[in-house]
Amino acid sequence: MAHEELLAGLRQAVLDCDEPRAARLAREALDTGMPALRAIDGGLVPGIQEAGRLWDEGEFFLPELVGAAGAMKAAMAVLQPALAGGGSRELGRIVIGTVQGDIHDIGKSLVATLLAANGFAVSDEGADVPVERFVTRARELDADLVCASALLTTTMVQQRTLVEALRAAGLRARVMVGGAPVTPAWAAQIGAAGFADNAVAAVAVARGLVRS
Repeated sequence: MAHEELLAGLRQAVLDCDEPRAARLAREALDTGMPALRAIDGGLVPGIQEAGRLWDEGEFFLPELVGAAGAMKAAMAVLQPALAGGGSRELGRIVIGTVQGDIHDIGKSLVATLLAANGFAVSDEGADVPVERFVTRARELDADLVCASALLTTTMVQQRTLVEALRAAGLRARVMVGGAPVTPAWAAQIGAAGFADNAVAAVAVARGLVRS
């Protein structure tokens, strides 16, 4: 199968929530010599972005969104070893999680996946993460960034608490925030170093923050 066909197939497998096909096409892509990053950027990312668009427009519902994320994860499980074995330089160390009181995990997991795919060492702490655990992991890893997601207006305040806690602990890690109710104005107000409203943007912001 030609590379363009493989990329189109990966995109469609994500949209179809087809985990076995996504994994099979990811393996086939590697076997044909396609770089893992191309499979991600040209196939999986467009697929998950389209799933997000369909969600926003009311054509996808939560089961479809979860299924699309699952297909992407299945493909990433195949592609990740090729990324790790490629000899690429680690860009930085990141601790990521959804703040305490918030169990939403899909968007955060996608950000973590793309950050790892682009050369960052990522420690994904999951959802409902207490501020103390963010701080502890940032200290243990000497993290460059702590990325905190909040999908509820009631949990956004945890992002502010996190910024303050990292400063009080004297850690060098900078904070990037995101999530549906989060805005650039909120990020600036709480003293976060960065804001991203989607997973692809998060990679670009993270690159800029670790280089500055």
